[in-house]
Amino acid sequence: MLSEIAKLAIDSFRTAKVRFVLTALGMVIGTASVILVVAISATGRQYILTEIQGIGTNLVELEYAGGGSGAVTNLQSDFLTFDDEHTIDEQIPSVAASSVVLEMHQNISIGGVLREVLVLGVEPEYRQVRNLVTITGRFFDEEDETAHGKVAVVTEPFARAMFGTPGDAIGRTFQISGIPFTIIGTFKERVETFGETEIADQTVLIPYSVGRYFSGTDNVKQMYFSIRDQSAVDDAAKQILSIVHNDGRHQPTSVYRTQTMTALITLAGEVVNALTAMLLLVSGVTLAVGGVGIMNIMLATVRARTREIGIRKALGATRREIKLQFLMEAIFVSLFGGLIGAVIGLAIPFSVRFFTSYRVPVSGWSAVIGLIASASVGIIFGTLPANRAAAMDPIDSLRYE
Repeated sequence: MLSEIAKLAIDSFRTAKVRFVLTALGMVIGTASVILVVAISATGRQYILTEIQGIGTNLVELEYAGGGSGAVTNLQSDFLTFDDEHTIDEQIPSVAASSVVLEMHQNISIGGVLREVLVLGVEPEYRQVRNLVTITGRFFDEEDETAHGKVAVVTEPFARAMFGTPGDAIGRTFQISGIPFTIIGTFKERVETFGETEIADQTVLIPYSVGRYFSGTDNVKQMYFSIRDQSAVDDAAKQILSIVHNDGRHQPTSVYRTQTMTALITLAGEVVNALTAMLLLVSGVTLAVGGVGIMNIMLATVRARTREIGIRKALGATRREIKLQFLMEAIFVSLFGGLIGAVIGLAIPFSVRFFTSYRVPVSGWSAVIGLIASASVGIIFGTLPANRAAAMDPIDSLRYE
């Protein structure tokens, strides 16, 4: 019976090809939209994670937030120390690298012209911890740190503003408080941080062993740690705080805090999921509109084929057979549109991957979900026309002109 009904449905489509294609068009658009929405959301998630990884997913920032001895007159009286960093490195095995950050605003002299810039005293591991990219030259190393070398690494905007190009900055000198420094490299952050960083456009990095002489103290307000395993970042952050509070060098009332990328990754995932859900709802509306189109066309088809229904019933077709016939036609229309939509929805991401360097994620499950949704729409919106056809009186149907 099912094979006979399927043949009847196919014959009806052959006699009305244009109507069949136009009816399926809504399902083509809806199914393709579902697949593309999944691909776009996966691409967005991948892009966000790549950008965050450029900052450093294994990064833990420790900073002094105030309090401690003399807090009434000086809110920054109980700074972190160089010894804190070494204690943390020794007691937490998951720490792969670390660096203190000594922040100073200094007037530097270039060709006799004074210019105020941000000077950061950092350790050689700062490049690895902060995931910096060396554009020209090199970053200072342990030998420079131990020898208290008067060397500097500058940002790309600084090099362009002062010397024209990053390459021209290499080997040039400037003075801080009368002490000459030689530029050995230029750098930039791996990804755009939109100002959420300790590095400004006009920033000069010098070895911490040299910078401490300008500040006159080992105290720092900020330090960074790189954790070996991303899954251990949160635990490491808690251990870092515990060590700082319990090492005996700081007051109980001092406030320290850690920041990681874990919260940012979680937030980015939630945002992407919310946008995906919203876009899927829009795609669902498109599928529903296509379903309404199928229902309207099928109702018109039932009315136009009233005599056919009467003849079939007169020859012994049951209500169930009539209902299955028209329901199968609705499912065929929706599945045909779903298949074409799935091909289009998968072809676009694959074309982007083939003709460009962008690796757009493609999910086969999105095509399966799109086809299931198409079949469901055909069943839901094809039920009413099928019931109406099955409920027709054979005598009235034969008399219908």
